[in-house]
Amino acid sequence: MGWFWGSSSPSDDDDKAKDPLRNLDPSLREFLKKESPVKYEASNPPNTTQSQRPVASTSQPQLSERLPSKPPTAPSTTPSSETENESKVPAQSLYQDGRYAHLWKTYQSQNDIESANKSDQEKIDDVLEGYKYRKAEIGRAALENCALEQWEVNDCFRNGGWTSRLTMCKDENRELQRCYTMQGKFLKALGYLSTFDRPPEVDEQIQMHADTLYHRMLDQEKAIEAAKAEGKPLPEFPPLLSSSNKTKSSNTSAAAHAHLEENKLKPSDLPPKVQAAFKKRLDGLTDEEREVEERAIKAEIQAGEQVALSLGSIYERQAEEKRIRKEQGKETIGDKISSVFGFR
Repeated sequence: MGWFWGSSSPSDDDDKAKDPLRNLDPSLREFLKKESPVKYEASNPPNTTQSQRPVASTSQPQLSERLPSKPPTAPSTTPSSETENESKVPAQSLYQDGRYAHLWKTYQSQNDIESANKSDQEKIDDVLEGYKYRKAEIGRAALENCALEQWEVNDCFRNGGWTSRLTMCKDENRELQRCYTMQGKFLKALGYLSTFDRPPEVDEQIQMHADTLYHRMLDQEKAIEAAKAEGKPLPEFPPLLSSSNKTKSSNTSAAAHAHLEENKLKPSDLPPKVQAAFKKRLDGLTDEEREVEERAIKAEIQAGEQVALSLGSIYERQAEEKRIRKEQGKETIGDKISSVFGFR
């Protein structure tokens, strides 16, 4: 039945696709060729894309041979420019090579924003709370360093003999109390009480160094007791916190020692009551314990200087603002009351 619809051979279909006017009347075909803006041809020209593909493929190796295999690299920046880019980017940025430096120009941390909006009284409270927090942290770090002594006390109450239980584990508690006291003194002597901001890694290094010095002191005491028992001359050890040991210790502990030596206030400048309290703390101590206690007292004086310096800057700014308001005629009622009673 293919003859009813005409020939359906693939060759005829190709001819129709090539010449869509082949079935029209010849006169109509002539008219369309003259009047139509689109010129129909009997056969379509060869596909330019197909004919150009092999040319492009053949010319591709020639172009690749002419062009360099790698793009030219940008000229390397000088070390000065790199340092400038790094200095523009704060430490919070993940890209320290200078990328996104324009975004960090107006960056303010959350602490800076909060401190800018705090009142003077809130800033004073922050200084005092920071000092109290550092003192509490010394107790926590000392207990953490005395974990073995705490375990011995607990083991004594659980598994100790009846004599130890009757005496409430006196020997173990004495060791724990001495460890806690001396660890706290070592932490103070190494600058753990300082209120200046520093990363937690520095506090951890100071804590570890304090534990090392405490156990070194115990080893020295055992060596002295063994020499006394055997009748041998007593061994001599360098001071635990001497300048020679500072070079052997970590950089953090050495920096803490150097910072402690910058005290402007001497113990002799303190009130007599405070001096008497400090002298009482030094009574009945061995040479090693006395050295550590003196360094701890020095660290406490330095921490007090830092607190006084922080509070003094706040009070000076308050006085300056009060003076400016008074000159501008904008003095408040609180300013008048404080000036009458001599308050800051």
